[in-house]
Amino acid sequence: MARETIYLVQAFNAGKGGQLKADTPIPCRSVEGARRTAERLALSKAGVVAFSSTGDAEMGDYDDEPTVFFRTGQLPAAFE
Repeated sequence: MARETIYLVQAFNAGKGGQLKADTPIPCRSVEGARRTAERLALSKAGVVAFSSTGDAEMGDYDDEPTVFFRTGQLPAAFE
């Protein structure tokens, strides 16, 4: 079982009725790349979060709780 860490940036836009609408997650190669991408998106999005998760890609088994290392703006409760 080969474990690997993935880095993702998730941005959110304001939707109807004040609900947040998630954009497509953006995969990044490193924590630094994810942080730069998140900072850039934060200028135009309602909220942005960057996080990592470790697990086995072949099995699709990743940690239940991601490690959040950047967050700004309006986010769903799961990222608070």
